[in-house]
Amino acid sequence: MKTKIWVGAIIALFVFYIVASFSSSLRFLQAEEPMAKAIGAAALVLPIIAVWILIREVLFGTRTQHMAKILESEGLLPEDNLERTPSGRIVKAAADADFVQYKEEAEANPESWRSWHRLALAYDASGDRRRARESMRTAIGFYLKSSDK
Repeated sequence: MKTKIWVGAIIALFVFYIVASFSSSLRFLQAEEPMAKAIGAAALVLPIIAVWILIREVLFGTRTQHMAKILESEGLLPEDNLERTPSGRIVKAAADADFVQYKEEAEANPESWRSWHRLALAYDASGDRRRARESMRTAIGFYLKSSDK
């Protein structure tokens, strides 16, 4: 629940930024000077990109969460039983050892969103966030193509 509150707060701040930057762009566009109009037109690109990023990330999060609920209901969500440090961080060696089975599963079932989702979780546990997101995007792509949504 704490995570959802933080995400909501960050989204609210991001929306505030989008509205403020869009408003500033419009004021520049309404000015008489050609240079101000040029600045306004250039500044209008930022809120457009921000809206695209916001939509993309919210969809990524909601789809990932929905897929995790499906895996959980099927009993296929990996258990969080990896060894941890006293501070609560996952021990990298334990995550790396656990990773192998999920990599082999994804290689054996290259078009299974379930396998890619679990592989993404294994990458995340191993600390490789870039590959975790890539794998989750692959999982989402296969999920959207599948008939078992």
